[in-house]
Amino acid sequence: MTATDDHHRRRELADFLRTRRAALQPADVGLEGGGRRRTPGLRREEVAQLSGVGATWYTWLEQARDVRPSAQVLEALARALRLDAAERAHLFELGRAQRTPPPTREQVSPALKRLIDNLGPVPAFVRGRRLDYLAWNRAAEVAMGDPGDYPPGRRNALWMMFTDPARPRLVENWEANARSLLAVFRAAHARNIDDPAFAELIAALEQVSPLFREWWPRHEVRGSVEGRKTINHPLVGRLVFEFALFERGEAPGQQLLLYSPLPLHDTPAKLARLLAGDGEGAVARVEPPAAAAVAGAGSGAR
Repeated sequence: MTATDDHHRRRELADFLRTRRAALQPADVGLEGGGRRRTPGLRREEVAQLSGVGATWYTWLEQARDVRPSAQVLEALARALRLDAAERAHLFELGRAQRTPPPTREQVSPALKRLIDNLGPVPAFVRGRRLDYLAWNRAAEVAMGDPGDYPPGRRNALWMMFTDPARPRLVENWEANARSLLAVFRAAHARNIDDPAFAELIAALEQVSPLFREWWPRHEVRGSVEGRKTINHPLVGRLVFEFALFERGEAPGQQLLLYSPLPLHDTPAKLARLLAGDGEGAVARVEPPAAAAVAGAGSGAR
C-alpha cells in the first residue's frame, strides 16, 4: 500500500467515524443530554469515554492521523457507536493497514457461465468486486435490461442505477433500491480502497449524478443482501422476484446474484413470454445523455 493509498484509507475511516458519531444522541447510549449542542450527535470525548479510548487518540483517528488501531480498539469503537454487523465489518476493513493488491482483471470461468445460462427462467448475474456485471443470462436481459448495451467499464450495477433515466420507472421503489445498492458498494469500496478502478467510477458518478453526490458522503454500508424486487416491465407489466446474493469463495469479491420468479402478477408466465420472443421482449434502455443522469429520480421513484 502506497502512502497515498494509506492516507485515503485513513480519510475514509475518519469520515465514517464522524458520520456514525453524528447519528447517535446521548440518550441512545445512556448518557445525559448535557444541554444544547452546536452540532448533532455525540461529542468526541463521549465516544472516547464509552469505548475506553483516550480522547486525544480518538481525535487523531477522526483527523486521519497516522495511528494504527488494534482489533481491540476497533471492537470497542464498534460497541460504543452501536454499529450493526455490516458497519462493524466496514470499520474493521478501514482499520486494516495492510491489503492484498486486487487482481488486474476479473474473469468468470466457462463452467460458471454455462451454469447461469442453463438456469432458464431464473435471471442470474455474476458481479465483480466493483459491482461490474461480468456475466449474465438471457432471462436477466429480457427482465431487467442487457448490461451489454453499455460500453466496457460501464457495465456496472451502480452506473446503470444512477445514470439510466429508465431505471426509476423500471425498478419499483427505486430510491430504496438505489440507496441499498450504494451501501453495498460502499462496503466493497472499503475492501478495495487502493483500487484505482473504484476511484475512477466514483469520480465519474459524482460528475453526472447529483443524487450520487448527495448520498455518497453519508457512508451508509450494507453487507450481502437478499429480499424481494419488483420490476415494472414496459411490455408485460409487473414482475416480482425473490433474490439472493452468494459470495464466491474461490474468487474474492465476486458475487452470484439469482432472481427467483414468484407467482405474483403471473410473473413466471410473463417471463416465459419474454423468453419466447427472441429478444423482442427485452427491456429497452434509454440512452442517458452524458451530462443528464438521474437528477430527480428520488422523487419520481416514490
